[in-house]
Amino acid sequence: MSDPSAVTVERLKKRFGQRTAVDGLSFSVAPGEIYGLLGPNGAGKTTTLRILAGLLRPTEGVARIDGVDVGLDPRQAQRHLGFLTGTTGLYGRLTAREVLAYFGTLQDMPRPRIAARIDQLTAALDLRAILDRRCEALSSGQKQRISVARAVIHDPPVLILDEPTVGLDVLASRFLREYIGAERARGKAVIFSTHYLAEAELLCDRVGLLYQGALLAEGRPRDLRAQAGDATSLEEAFLRLVTDLVAA
Repeated sequence: MSDPSAVTVERLKKRFGQRTAVDGLSFSVAPGEIYGLLGPNGAGKTTTLRILAGLLRPTEGVARIDGVDVGLDPRQAQRHLGFLTGTTGLYGRLTAREVLAYFGTLQDMPRPRIAARIDQLTAALDLRAILDRRCEALSSGQKQRISVARAVIHDPPVLILDEPTVGLDVLASRFLREYIGAERARGKAVIFSTHYLAEAELLCDRVGLLYQGALLAEGRPRDLRAQAGDATSLEEAFLRLVTDLVAA
């Protein structure tokens, strides 16, 4: 029986020398679901996402994107994935349109398909006013919209968004959340990593709370609040669960 999940992580471990960054992590994400991967700095979020993106090899375990084993065939897995990280810059001297066309070429897309996809993303992300401006002249929010468009130019079934709203103002953050919600409605599987637990509570169908490389708890935000003694927020629930773990 085939795995219906768009993303599957099974018993994933990653060690850097004597340090274990990810420790036996397992979770799955279904098509049409936003899964929040949340936790403090050093919890293992970015390492996990880099393994899923084929940028790191796991020490143990398996990660699959749309049924493709990332460890066995990272390039094929990347064709099914849109990966956005806040540390990836744009080419300042290129226009936004040129950046999108270039990344479409890297995905082996034919020129007519690239042009059609740029038109779709221009409408979805409100890019018309900035499409032919050099990236070096864009604001932080405008650059982030172009970065999102670049990550999804090939219309992949799985999106990994690592801290996508860092540095954005309230309006830009809301616009990006609305776009992510629209992609979920199109059937995309989305992994959303953020330090802003209130933002995750608004957007995510389920969340996985990471602590010291392991999954501390997983479920719908309201279920995790209930599990933590009817906490008033996801942030409070996380703090209570960590406190209980340390005290045990």
